[in-house]
Amino acid sequence: MLVYYPARLRLAVCLLLGLAHPANAADPQPQRQTAVPAKEMRLLPGFLAERVYTVPKEQGSWVSLAVDSKGRLITSDQDGRLYRVTPPPLGDPKTPTHVEPLSVNIGAAQGLLWAFDSLYVMVNGRAAQGTGLYRLRDTNGDDQYDEVKKLISLTNAGEHGPHGIVLAPDGQSLLVVGGNFTKVPPLTSSRVPQNWKEDLLLGRQWDASGFARGVLAPGGWVGRTDPDGKNWELLSIGFRNAYDLALNTEGEIFTYDSDMEWDVGTPWYRPTRINHVVSGSDFGWRSGSGKWPAYYADSLPANLDIGPGSPTGVTFGTGAKFPAKYQRALFACDWSYGQLYAIHLAPQGAGYAATAESFASAAPLPLTDIVVRPQDGTLYFTVGGRNTDSALYRISYVGSEPTEAVSPAPDAGSALRALRRKLEAFHRPVPADEVQNVLDTCWPYLNHEDRFLRHAARIAVEHQPVAAWQPRALAEKQPLASLAASVALARCGGPSVAPELLAALDRLDFATLKEEQQLDLLRAYQLVFTRLGRPDALGREATLKRLDAHYPASTPALNRELSTVLIFLEAPQVVDRTLKLLAAAPTQEEQIWYAFALRQVRSGWPVGGRQQYLNWYRQATAHRGGHSFSGFIENIRQEALASLTVPERSELKDLLKKPVPAEAPALPPRPFVKQWTVDELVAAAEATPNGRHFAQGQAALAAASCLKCHRFRGDGGNVGPDLTAVGRRFSVRDLLESIIIPSKTISDQYQATVFDLKDGRTVVGRVANMYRDTLSIMTDMLDSGTFTDIRRRDIEETRPSSVSMMPGGLLDTFSREEILDLLAYLRSGGEASDPVFTKPKGTASR
Repeated sequence: MLVYYPARLRLAVCLLLGLAHPANAADPQPQRQTAVPAKEMRLLPGFLAERVYTVPKEQGSWVSLAVDSKGRLITSDQDGRLYRVTPPPLGDPKTPTHVEPLSVNIGAAQGLLWAFDSLYVMVNGRAAQGTGLYRLRDTNGDDQYDEVKKLISLTNAGEHGPHGIVLAPDGQSLLVVGGNFTKVPPLTSSRVPQNWKEDLLLGRQWDASGFARGVLAPGGWVGRTDPDGKNWELLSIGFRNAYDLALNTEGEIFTYDSDMEWDVGTPWYRPTRINHVVSGSDFGWRSGSGKWPAYYADSLPANLDIGPGSPTGVTFGTGAKFPAKYQRALFACDWSYGQLYAIHLAPQGAGYAATAESFASAAPLPLTDIVVRPQDGTLYFTVGGRNTDSALYRISYVGSEPTEAVSPAPDAGSALRALRRKLEAFHRPVPADEVQNVLDTCWPYLNHEDRFLRHAARIAVEHQPVAAWQPRALAEKQPLASLAASVALARCGGPSVAPELLAALDRLDFATLKEEQQLDLLRAYQLVFTRLGRPDALGREATLKRLDAHYPASTPALNRELSTVLIFLEAPQVVDRTLKLLAAAPTQEEQIWYAFALRQVRSGWPVGGRQQYLNWYRQATAHRGGHSFSGFIENIRQEALASLTVPERSELKDLLKKPVPAEAPALPPRPFVKQWTVDELVAAAEATPNGRHFAQGQAALAAASCLKCHRFRGDGGNVGPDLTAVGRRFSVRDLLESIIIPSKTISDQYQATVFDLKDGRTVVGRVANMYRDTLSIMTDMLDSGTFTDIRRRDIEETRPSSVSMMPGGLLDTFSREEILDLLAYLRSGGEASDPVFTKPKGTASR
């Protein structure tokens, strides 16, 4: 007799009887069918996607995946229980996917791992005994987990709580990643020197909307623990909210860290990024405006900045029956923009460079986790999270390229990476009789050109007693080694060493250093002042003598750091020079930095300077950014007003009475010049291949609104691809076609989606966020912080847009000479010394 039960009651009956939940094909209960059909997914040639299971509403929204010893998938509802999934064989459309709820009172897992004959579960919520790492075992052989042991409690459940678990490179321990609201567990040891601080010379602005207010370093972290969760070692810190970890065949660890999308438009916005998680590293996440630039000497850069998004699961293609290129790729999931990236790594010194390729995409496609299932050589991933529609997909290769397993092979960086790991073995205090040997081994690499080797050597030195290496640091004469040693001493030494350390830094000639070294020197000064205290009069004068003449500099990064140090030291005319930079800065990010740096300065203002500065805030209402953008600007303005003296308040009373406009008047439009064609501009560029104007090219990049969407030399927006290296990858014709005919070739990574709604409306844009039934669509790349919300149930049809989100006609208001200067600037990568700006002999200046 068939008895019909309501969905939730039927699930309860199945659990009581020990029955599996029926598969999609056999389940008479209506299913949610809004998860993207596989046929609508955009894939690379030769790959096939299948939706192997649509998750019914009573099974929640799946966010994590693991493969057990029998090849079954283990998954978890974000707010509910665990399920075990047996997918059908490849090429068998008749066998249904078998899904069974596990008969164990645990779930809400944002990390799962099968290892050591156990299932490790990272509970992130109220399931079982609350947030923490658990170990589940089957002790009686009935293929169910009857032993649930909580190994450690962890703090702060939620999307910024503890996340992924993977097997460590040694095969004997576990790696765990915690979000930036997760406190580091009690440590047995730490490869990261436990002297982390905020290190912000001019202070910070907390997030204007209150997010992570009061959260201090170390932020997100990666740790290692033994199979019983008893001993914990800290490996790396300074992440925002990485969700997962992945290891390549060499045992190198990678993650995909999140951005703070509310910061978009500010100079402290950091895009989502692929990070190589090396021993002892601090990747510089600090709350609010405090995020460190990637060039800071006490941090490390990302392998790749990707742009706005919501990173979730990552895995390498190892074990997949894919072409070799994709077996070696790191697959990274972006939840909000529905992108599965294939990240291709290439050796670069002791680390890696990386490029991203859109491997699979759809809208919406809220990817949550991803694994390779060795039993069939395919890639499985879940979509879901935040109560959105959930499904399980797999991607297989059906093309003609060979798919034999590739073996690890030495490459151009193997020796340097092995050397880096040798130095990392000293990321611990050693017995007293070994200290000198460690210092002798590591010290020479403080002078190495490779940043990752210098980092490994410096962290090893910092772990040893400072008295053993302080004299050596102060006596070091080689610039790179002196800078690295000074950073170490500023972080580890006491206030009494500050005068000697400043004297050591003053020996370095700023003008003869490369830009990277100049930035390191400025960071070293900052660390001396933040860690060891404000210098005395002699120290201040000596530092100003070395640095003051170099401000302003030729790059935004140098100006940012010089302004920081010189404003702190109250350099003469620093306010006047910074105001001039504020007025001339081509991007809103640069402008905001100078306004931020000046906000607390009480003296040294030139005549009319305060009025100019306060008027900038009125103009800044034309700038656009993320959710917290306007709040940041207002809070900086309030600090600036608080720094006014009584006479200044009296002098500026009329200006202060004027309300700041809600929106500044738009700048007058540039006059139309002509509708340029690709052919005529290519011919013009070929006729004048050099002798171009650097400053005019830089100004044209900003005037064309390129930097509202694109990043260039670390500055600008992040909703479009980074333009810094386009000159090395594309011809002049390619560049012009992408600007003049933006819809000719549209990358899947940046392609918009057309949403046809049931009421006849059409919305075109990219999915930027999701919650339950609501999709937030970014419809204007020039205003990336503003969204149009639509409901899933109101969507009639979705399809890829054939029209680029990049507006056309961007060059129609520019003269021939301006366009050629812009092309030269792009081709040079922003290097003023590039030959393209060298005028032939006998040529008159324009």
